[in-house]
Amino acid sequence: MLIVCPHMQLGVDTVPVLIGPVSYLLLSKPAKGVEKTFSLLSLLPKIIPIYKEVISELKAAGASWIQFDEPTLVLDLDSQQLQAFTAAYADLESTLSGLNVLIETYFADLTSEAYKTLIGLKGVTAYGLDLVRGTQTTDLVKKDFPKGKYLFAGVVDGRNIWANDLASSLSTLQALEAVVGKDKLVVSTSCSLLHTAVDLVNETKLDDEIKSWLAFAAQKVVEVNALAKALAGQKDEAFFSSNAAAQASRKSSPRVTNAAVQKAADALKGSDHRRATNVSARLDAQQKKLNLPILPTTTIGSFPQTVELRRVRREFKANKISEDDYVKAIKEEIKKVVNLQEELDIDVLVHGEPERNDMVEYFGEQLSGFAFTVNGWVQSYGSRCVKPPIIYGDVSRPKAMTVFWSSTAQSMTKRPMKGMLTGPVTILNWSFVRNDQPRFETCYQIALAIKDEVEDLEKAGINVIQIDEAALREGLPLRKSEHAFYLKWAVHSFRITNCGVKDTTQIHTHMCYSNFNDIIHSIIDMDADVITIENSRSDEKLLSVFREGVKYGAGIGPGVYDIHSPRIPSTEEIADRINKMLAVLETNILWVNPDCGLKTRKYEEVKPALNNMVAAAKQLRTKLASAK
Repeated sequence: MLIVCPHMQLGVDTVPVLIGPVSYLLLSKPAKGVEKTFSLLSLLPKIIPIYKEVISELKAAGASWIQFDEPTLVLDLDSQQLQAFTAAYADLESTLSGLNVLIETYFADLTSEAYKTLIGLKGVTAYGLDLVRGTQTTDLVKKDFPKGKYLFAGVVDGRNIWANDLASSLSTLQALEAVVGKDKLVVSTSCSLLHTAVDLVNETKLDDEIKSWLAFAAQKVVEVNALAKALAGQKDEAFFSSNAAAQASRKSSPRVTNAAVQKAADALKGSDHRRATNVSARLDAQQKKLNLPILPTTTIGSFPQTVELRRVRREFKANKISEDDYVKAIKEEIKKVVNLQEELDIDVLVHGEPERNDMVEYFGEQLSGFAFTVNGWVQSYGSRCVKPPIIYGDVSRPKAMTVFWSSTAQSMTKRPMKGMLTGPVTILNWSFVRNDQPRFETCYQIALAIKDEVEDLEKAGINVIQIDEAALREGLPLRKSEHAFYLKWAVHSFRITNCGVKDTTQIHTHMCYSNFNDIIHSIIDMDADVITIENSRSDEKLLSVFREGVKYGAGIGPGVYDIHSPRIPSTEEIADRINKMLAVLETNILWVNPDCGLKTRKYEEVKPALNNMVAAAKQLRTKLASAK
């Protein structure tokens, strides 16, 4: 391989960044068919020679610094895993000689054992630490820091969009400087700037007050420079005082604080908000009302968003068409989706969400305490980007958000129509969240807003309400010791949203993108009536939980086909999947549905796939009835 370094080509002194060898292995998955007991770290001797080759080429290309990202150092590691770091860098030491080597860690604190391992690594010149999320790490540095080494102090948050409190960061840096030495302290961001939006200059619609509270990637670089200069005795007094004024305005702004919301959220603390009746009694009451067949069919919520539909939404937003024309177009789309589901003979219908841009943004736009960017795009995965809302203040719901569209859709059919909401934990985890109060307090506020919406949907005659918690597992902290607290408030937030509904109102939730096996007891504790859950993409790992004896009494719909692929599954294939589910789940609790929403698919894929799904469910109903 030939490595060309920009250092040579453009005369820019750059730091090549590589994922470190141990994190590379620890973050890998064994290939299909490989024994579960296989040790990923056993491959270390095989990959170290490749690292040596790359390092030698970078050196030859003129690199003077190399950064290895070893984020797994913040995880719960056993002594064998920690030993792997020691062994890997001891092996690389001679190849690294003559280079400055930075080991970067981020997203959490290091344990004292991991810190000891880090500062003992051979051939390493510098250590990068996240001092935003790693709140205890500063104490470790103060107790013991190796002489002559550099500390890259991550005091500017790389994962959020709030302006840095420069005065506070400067005092942290000054305390560290006394330990590390003046020429050995480097001011840095807490992690790479991949996770934040690019430049505040591109935001033309945010008002000046909110803008003064924010810093995107470009502004964070300016903050790092300002702190470094201040540390070197060249403090920009004007910049620091305008930063202090912005911090003070954010603390005192009436837009941030809503006393009524805070009071309502405080009042939640005395109860765990469970529905009064247990789930099996509720399912009986719901069945009397809904009269569904066994193996009922449904979809997850969205239907394909066509070019025409996106055009209508875009033109309405740009005031190119009237509200009447917009409502008429959306109603026509809903009617089309309802008719299609009736033709396919689906049991519980959805309205298809034609009015929605994004499952979080749509709600955030209708809740107070949220702000929105025009160009605040952040990479989600691959080439897919999202534009997270900004939660800057106390959250409340000024008026109903979905009731008009759900009741319009219900009026078009005699079949049950699901009300479709995004849950509080997902709204939280897919937003830029205020950093001036604990995340759970913000989550409880969102839960109360969603609770109002759930109760309004019920009053409007919607008997099935889905509250999606796609991102519940995504918020799980990196350290196991913090899991229980997060899961407790996340699951509690979900229960708050629906604790006030009647037994006959069926509450669904949906989860995707996740490995759920380790949190299955928390999922059961959510106490939803029905949960639809991603299953086909993860190789049906979910079913193994039930094979291992976890008892589940609520309704459950493990996805029967993968919507992320254009492939159309046959009736036989889907029937085979349902049979696998019936081997571990009771017939009377199993639902039949796709893995996820259908928004990104085309109608020519959706129609035959859903047709085969319904045919498979009917085939098995007949088989089960004759077996009886």
